[in-house]
Amino acid sequence: MLKIAMFTLAAAVTASVLAPTAHAAHSRIQFLAPSGNIGCQLGATPDGSGFAWCKADEHGWVTPQSDACPRANVPGAIGEPGGENLQLAEGQAPCFGFVMSQLFFDGQYAPPTLGYGEKRSVGSITCSVERAGVTCSDSKSGKYFQVSREAYKLG
Repeated sequence: MLKIAMFTLAAAVTASVLAPTAHAAHSRIQFLAPSGNIGCQLGATPDGSGFAWCKADEHGWVTPQSDACPRANVPGAIGEPGGENLQLAEGQAPCFGFVMSQLFFDGQYAPPTLGYGEKRSVGSITCSVERAGVTCSDSKSGKYFQVSREAYKLG
């Protein structure tokens, strides 16, 4: 009986120690489109608001020069506005900015590839993978961006 009680206690302690770690792993979602050319990350700010940013590894469009992207539009954005990462945060307009993070790499830590028609969401932000590219949208504001190798659109 004592062995059963000790085992139950050990299992409960292990579960309580591992639970926060497992939950923390879901605070950031990374993925690649099937082509491997578009990578995205979704996450949540400390207040629970969702955000997303995506990057096309190779693209035929010219990145606009703009200072319209707030420095803190997406957590992890650093330096000056501008850059090749399309960003969207809950309640804010989509924009281009710089995010210091890596998406395009091989090995066991590479982001998973989502299939066409698959979606991922954090808060009110949802990113959908389609043959035409990736669309990330904010269901609260209606704001979005679309990105592919050939084009991008901010709306």
